[in-house]
Amino acid sequence: MFKSVLFPVDGSRESREAAVVVADIVKTYQAKLTILSVVEPPAEGEAPSPHNSPEAIANLLKSAQEVFAQQGMEVATIERQGKPAFVICDVADEQDMDLIVMGSRGTGLTDEGAAESVTNLTINLSPCPVLVVP
Repeated sequence: MFKSVLFPVDGSRESREAAVVVADIVKTYQAKLTILSVVEPPAEGEAPSPHNSPEAIANLLKSAQEVFAQQGMEVATIERQGKPAFVICDVADEQDMDLIVMGSRGTGLTDEGAAESVTNLTINLSPCPVLVVP
């Protein structure tokens, strides 16, 4: 059913919790796993965040890859720059993914937050099913 799974990571607690679900799906369906990290460029006049430095992103991807490797899974990693929801959907389309699994930060508790959340935008723009792990 799911031959390929895209797992966008951002280092959040929700992302770490979603990793358990991702591992289960990948093992169950013997799917190919791709981990994606999206670096959002700072707004004009804003200083770059230390969380978005090339070193921080490389460490995040390496850590995520190691978590799955310890469970005997092969993992591909992708790092891209741009608006997260758009990049997630673009990568899912380019890589012909069957499923996107992502954590939910709960920022969509208001109408304004729901419309602008990465999760909500990804659900609305995705070329494949999206599983949101609360």
